[in-house]
Amino acid sequence: MERDFNQEFEAIKPQLKSYILRMTAHAQDTEDILQDTWIKASSNIQSFKGTSSLKTWIFAIASNLAIDNLKKKKRWPENVTDICKEAAKKDMSHFQSTMKLIETSEYAKFEIREHIAFCFTCISKSLPLEQHLCLLLKEIYDFKIKEIATILKTTEPLVKYHLHTARQKMIEVFDGRCALINQEGICHQCSEINGIFNPKQNTQEELMKIKMVKEASKADKQRLFDLRMEVLKGIDPYSSNAHELQLHHLEHNRRVMENYLKESD
Repeated sequence: MERDFNQEFEAIKPQLKSYILRMTAHAQDTEDILQDTWIKASSNIQSFKGTSSLKTWIFAIASNLAIDNLKKKKRWPENVTDICKEAAKKDMSHFQSTMKLIETSEYAKFEIREHIAFCFTCISKSLPLEQHLCLLLKEIYDFKIKEIATILKTTEPLVKYHLHTARQKMIEVFDGRCALINQEGICHQCSEINGIFNPKQNTQEELMKIKMVKEASKADKQRLFDLRMEVLKGIDPYSSNAHELQLHHLEHNRRVMENYLKESD
């Protein structure tokens, strides 16, 4: 059993790590929770009864540890990207460190697809915690309803409710904000950041490579949400072409949000 556990843990480790990061938006917390998951799971492997898959059991342990961590913290507001953008304008050190990273790292070239995934990570933290986890587990990591209920120690009807509510809320947020899918959307960050950090790249040409943008004028809102999920599934925040840049931006947003929420108390 221990050999099976070690093999399974290593096999799912990239997924597990990205899942924790998308829950916490905190690189150091992710490392800590991942390590604690390994310790707790390996120490209690004899208690695994086989009523679920080993993967589901490990994800349940990680989820419980992350929930304990996140319950102590406030959820982020829907306009997190606006707040962090304004903070970045006032912080020349962030701009300078970003430019240095782009110049020195092969994994720090700005890509619009990656920013779409990054944007979802930040905005989805405005959802209630249960909705957020259900959405990640189902839409990004392809767990079945029954498996999610096991992971989160809840019922299948409640998982379905959280999923429906979370989907509708995120559709509503992106329909009102994202200029990629709605000409009246207020957020143009994908285009703006491309112009700043990748001025030689034609923004419209890059946008039209993304199915979500191609179909925006004719697809319904549910379909656009599904296409956004396809983008996220195709990107590992720890090994993608621009992961160092996105992790750098995420750390900036996390610090900004911590200060913002502290000041708003």
